[in-house]
Amino acid sequence: MRVIFLKDVKGKAKKGDVKNVPDGYARNYLLKNNLAEEATSGNLKALDAKKKKQDKLEIEAKENAIALKDKLAELTVEIEAKSGDSGRLFGSITSKQISEALNKQHGHKVDKRKIELDEPIRALGYTNVPVKLHPEVSGSIKVHVKEK
Repeated sequence: MRVIFLKDVKGKAKKGDVKNVPDGYARNYLLKNNLAEEATSGNLKALDAKKKKQDKLEIEAKENAIALKDKLAELTVEIEAKSGDSGRLFGSITSKQISEALNKQHGHKVDKRKIELDEPIRALGYTNVPVKLHPEVSGSIKVHVKEK
């Protein structure tokens, strides 16, 4: 019997795969537990339409990430912090603070987990911080830490 997998089945197939499986296995396990559905022509057309829509959404997300990367390259995020005599900060600037300042100053929401700060900023001055906006798109934000 030919089935379309609705969920990942370990050792058999991933979600969205179309495979031939034994009739008993399909009827008694896959169909009964809603892990798969029979691969009729209507179901195959629906699967194809769903895949096209998903591809379109992925392309759109990538284009949005590229546009955001270009905008972020032109911006400078300014953060005030207390520091000692040598320009060393009392505390540090984290990716969460950078994300919040970017949203507050420029209106761009970037998740703090997408800001790839190896270690927190601990000195005054300008720092280029890498940002991963999409699996295929990376950019950077210029962060200016100044004294309070």
